[in-house]
Amino acid sequence: IGHYAAVDGAAASRILDAACALLADNGCTLAVGPMDGSTWRRYRLLTERGTEPTFFLEPDNPDDWPRHFERAGFRGLAHYYSALCEDLVTVNTAGAVALRLRKYGFTVRPIDLARIDSELSTLWSLAIDAFAGNFLYTPIDEEEFRAMYTSLLPVLLPELVLIAEHEGRAVGFGFAVPDVFQARRGLPVDTLVFKTIGVAKCMNRRGIGKWIFDCTLQAAQALGFQRAIYALIHADNPSGRLAHPSGRDFRRYTLFARKL
Repeated sequence: IGHYAAVDGAAASRILDAACALLADNGCTLAVGPMDGSTWRRYRLLTERGTEPTFFLEPDNPDDWPRHFERAGFRGLAHYYSALCEDLVTVNTAGAVALRLRKYGFTVRPIDLARIDSELSTLWSLAIDAFAGNFLYTPIDEEEFRAMYTSLLPVLLPELVLIAEHEGRAVGFGFAVPDVFQARRGLPVDTLVFKTIGVAKCMNRRGIGKWIFDCTLQAAQALGFQRAIYALIHADNPSGRLAHPSGRDFRRYTLFARKL
């Protein structure tokens, strides 16, 4: 169930019950939502807002929408959080990991905006491989991926989008962007939003993700950033280990499900 919106609880009950009935009539046994088609697009609901303002690329919703789903018989299926690191200087870097990876021919470089078409193809191929095992994952075609990431080019800083390579082949990437919502509030942009890390499955458990993460934070410090948001981490995802103990949880989100 996706593209959800309701102006009040009564309307919510009618539309959610109708959606579940339609799914049941088509042989489904579990309704999941909200999810706009796939996890590549908007999904889950913000359920614990906290005091921090909304950050760039963060999904938002009225506070009563989670209650709409709960009253319609939905329960939490998956839980997510965002964490905030307010002192990049104290973040430990994977020095030993970096030395080992460099020794075996691994490198990390910024994305090359001068050949953005081929770079986006590289990121798409990596993402399709790296995320294939993620919860409720379905692939996305290259055209839609390009449209999604091309829209971010006006705010992109190449130093915050890193690609790890080995023997001329891309094996991992990290994607972070400035929190441009700070500028809208009349504040200096001193926070980056760490959106995602992906590592080719054949290169798992080598520390590449940690290395990309640390290189990104080092680049952010050099650019003058003071804070980092680790965005929308699945509560059971090992990538959460990259953010802690340097980050504090400040926002929570829930993806709901109802048995049919």
